[in-house]
Amino acid sequence: MGAFDVRDLIKADSTGPSPTGGASSDGTRTFHPLAERIAAMPVKQTLSPVLIEGLVRLADMLVILGVGGLVFAFYVAGKVDYALPYQITVPLVAVGALAVFQALHLYHVGALRNFISMAVRVTAGWTILFLLALAGFFFLKIGDQVSRVWLAAFYAVGLALLLAERLTASLVVLRLTRMGRLERRTAIVGGGPAGEELIKALEAQRDTGLRVCGVFDDRNDERSPDLVAGYPKLGTIDDLVEFARRTKLDLVIFTLPISAEARLLAMLRKLWVLPIDIRLSAHMSKLRFRPRSYSYIGAVPVLDVFDRPIADWDIVVKWVFDKIVGTLALIALSPLMIATAIAVKLGSKGPILFRQKRYGFNNEMIEVLKFRSLYHEMSDFAAAKQVTKDDPRVTRVGRFIRKTSIDELPQLLNVVFKGNLSLVGPRPHAIHATASNRAYEQVVDGYFARHKVKPGITGWAQVHGWRGETDTEDKIQRRVEHDLYYIENWSVLLDLYILIKTPFSLMTKNENAY
Repeated sequence: MGAFDVRDLIKADSTGPSPTGGASSDGTRTFHPLAERIAAMPVKQTLSPVLIEGLVRLADMLVILGVGGLVFAFYVAGKVDYALPYQITVPLVAVGALAVFQALHLYHVGALRNFISMAVRVTAGWTILFLLALAGFFFLKIGDQVSRVWLAAFYAVGLALLLAERLTASLVVLRLTRMGRLERRTAIVGGGPAGEELIKALEAQRDTGLRVCGVFDDRNDERSPDLVAGYPKLGTIDDLVEFARRTKLDLVIFTLPISAEARLLAMLRKLWVLPIDIRLSAHMSKLRFRPRSYSYIGAVPVLDVFDRPIADWDIVVKWVFDKIVGTLALIALSPLMIATAIAVKLGSKGPILFRQKRYGFNNEMIEVLKFRSLYHEMSDFAAAKQVTKDDPRVTRVGRFIRKTSIDELPQLLNVVFKGNLSLVGPRPHAIHATASNRAYEQVVDGYFARHKVKPGITGWAQVHGWRGETDTEDKIQRRVEHDLYYIENWSVLLDLYILIKTPFSLMTKNENAY
């Protein structure tokens, strides 16, 4: 799907703006018809602008280092007694280019869309950089130690390849833009004049990639009309939570004043469980903070409230970590998995693997794989009844593999091939799991916040002993607390620590695993 405009959907609908969502007569929630249409549209996976900007920086660095090294190898190597000036100059030029190009705003995705303007600034920046290098050679009195031909070739070939690389980047970014892969699907919270002014300010910005999907507001009076700057009011905050999950929303911007503290906190309490960025508009605010306190969408100032965890380059790093370590673990543990599969098959009738629907990232339904540990005729696919101590449904083989968590090993297939699980993360819970006969989300306030990242085979809660049966509300509360700590403090080193600690915790903290 390429770029779309919600206002075009309104124009195409001869009935005009529809009523907002709400509760129907039978108590279930109804969705605004336009929200249903937007949610039904296929959404391609968007790419992070930060990721693209980082790749362009990497390409600049490789081009400059490569050109400087190759020109040296072909023209200078073997003809000079001292290569040190060249070995110092090339990396310094590369680092200096990153700084100069950053100062000239050449890494923003908006700049990458306009090749002509970008080419002029790249040429100016590259020229300034070499003039500074010449000045440095002069003041350091080492001009006679550096080949003028090398320097001229470095400048000319480097500039040509930088422009070619930037042209390629520009063409790729333009194509991604047309495909809708660089959109930031955005919802505005708060209608009326404040919402209208914010939307107009956002639309005045060029190349932000924002795509406003609609307006949400809990008010249903003259202060919150059905149309705000041409965009429909799609419902309340409760509707926004469901809308964000179904449309893969990227950003929510509040237009409420900071003075509306109680109302703002009540709304944020519902939204913080979503894996999205949440911003508070400072466009109309009379309060003024230091410039560094704001982030900006174009020139529109906003205050950061929540950031999506594990975003941008962190996603790439975690994906690579999962694939590499997961593949190695699958290979290393394959003999154990084969032996377990044989034992399960010989131990009782039924399939070797047990498949169960569980909550994944952003509350999506995923199917996880486990070695079957219950008698097939007693399998509980909905997890209506948790396995307890001496549970007669568990096979003899099942007792051992559940106690040692060997039954979880097939989930490595989820990590390596399906990609809907991570090696480390909050454990995926069964959809109908309960504690003290109450659904988990009823027991723990903000329970679904643990789904802001991919679930994992092991996690921070598991290595601290919070695994197995959750027969009390305190157990699920403590498990969720550990999951949220992991989400807020994630790093590759933390993942590595958890993986290393997992085998030891399985041997020493398995009192709740039946």
